[in-house]
This record gives sequence, structure tokens and C-alpha cells, in this order.
Amino acid sequence: MNNKKISVVISAYNEDSMIKDCLESVKWADEIIFINNSSQDNTINIAKKYTDNIFNRENNLMLNINKNFGFSKAKGEWILSLDADERISPQLVDEIQKKIKEDDRFTSYNIPRKNIIFGKWIEHAGWYPDYQIRLFKNGKGRFKEEHVHEMITSEGDVGTLENSLTHYNYTSIRQFIHKHANIYAPNEADQLLKNGYIFSWQDVIRLPFKEFLSRYFAREGYKDGFHGLILSLLMGFYHLVILSYIWEKKGFPQIVEANMIMVKDEIKKSSKDLNYWINDHDIKKEENIIKKIYKKIKYKYL
Repeated sequence: MNNKKISVVISAYNEDSMIKDCLESVKWADEIIFINNSSQDNTINIAKKYTDNIFNRENNLMLNINKNFGFSKAKGEWILSLDADERISPQLVDEIQKKIKEDDRFTSYNIPRKNIIFGKWIEHAGWYPDYQIRLFKNGKGRFKEEHVHEMITSEGDVGTLENSLTHYNYTSIRQFIHKHANIYAPNEADQLLKNGYIFSWQDVIRLPFKEFLSRYFAREGYKDGFHGLILSLLMGFYHLVILSYIWEKKGFPQIVEANMIMVKDEIKKSSKDLNYWINDHDIKKEENIIKKIYKKIKYKYL
């Protein structure tokens, strides 16, 4: 008999449209710890139907503070950390229970996530498998509380599960832009400056463009169709917003060298990267070996 109890820890703010399905997916757990971040909707009333272990906390923008608080209240030998927009499948439940019963090599596990964005499972562009440490022995995992997008850090060896949890990530463009522009980008700007980043006007062109190319070409976002294109462009925009916040934090300095000629030269450099990825994709999809070799030679000397 498996006597290793599992505590599920969920932290939520105004999630009455999402939280029921999340709680339904973990009602098998030995314990549910629910952190209510001063919700103003029906979230807490829904949670009360599934657990008595409810703790009310101030809605801190550093979400991980309240998550760590939830971990400290868990009594199970293992903790499973979830967000309100995530779901655990029966297959993942079976794998989790089997692993903690039969395998003593690991103190924590990475779990792949299926990100459902704008109604579609995004399988490329860096959104899958999106491994996250979410299952760990009590006392062996926590957030550092430095960055809104940080991962759980754990002590000991980390294993990897095969079955995915499902993440209903962004359901609207408004939600995506709000979170990235108003929450993530300012925090990212602060972290970059804290780590010694020196602002460069060239980066305002280079980094958003580089992020788009990385998402759409290098990480094959094009395989997700129009969803992949839009998400790759939005992630490029996100990097532009981060750099804009840094410029603002520096007092909006005037940069005289960012004139039309220099900006044009910088755009040309980025265009070379775009041509590289277009040509690389053209070569990869060419099935005729002779034509493939010809294209490699042709593009090399363009």
C-alpha cells in the first residue's frame, strides 16, 4: 500500500471561471491547500466545496511568495504545485502515484506542460514540452521569490515524468498583452538592470527581432500555423516592451547616434538573420538530394 501522502497546493486570485476544473482534477489528493489571494469573485466559495485548508492572503504581484506560504502548510510527504488554469489528467495521476511509491531516486520531478493558447495546443515555438518542477518532496522545493517567471528550485536529483499537465494559458489577446506588458515586462526589466545589463539602443531592434526568429524559425513556431506566427510576433513585442521599460527607468535619455542611417544599418543586419532562417527552412524541406546540395552552396555564397 502506498502510504506516501500527496498535498496539492493551489494559489489563486479571481479564478472562478477556472478553479472548479482545476480542483476536480486533484480531488484524489490526500490534501488540498488553497491560498486565496484576496479574490473578489466566487473563487473562495468554489474552493470551500473541495477543501477546508483555505488560507487568505494579500494578492502579492510576486505570486511565488504565496505559493511558498502554501508549501509551508502542506503535511503530505510530497507536494504537487498547481495554478488555477492547470489540469491533471488521470494518466498523470497514475504516473505520479506509481513514481513516488516505487522510485526513491528522485526528490522532485519535471512535468511537461501542454500550453493551450488562444484555443490551441501550441506544440512548438518553445511552448512544449515546457518542463516544470511541480512535484517534489516536502521541504525540498521552493521558489526564490526574485522573479515572477522563476521556476521551483529543488534539492537532490530531479526526474522527469512522461504524462503532461494541461495549462489553459492565454484565452485572449487582451489577457496576453496585459500580463506581459503590465506584470512580466517591468519585473524582467528590473531583473536585467539588477544583473548589470547596460542599455543599448541597438538591442531595441536586435532582441525583439531575434526573439521572433528564435520562436518562429529555430523553435519551429511555423508548424503551429497562424497561432505560431502571432505568438512569435507577440513574444518579439514582449522583448520590445522590456527594453522600453529599461529606457524609461533610465530617465528616457536622448540617444543622438540612433539616427536614420544607423537604424537602417541595424535593420539590414537583422534582415541577414531573417534570410538565413528562410534559406535554412528552404533547404530542409527540399527532398531532392542534388537540389539540397545546390541550395546549400548557393545560399552560402549569397
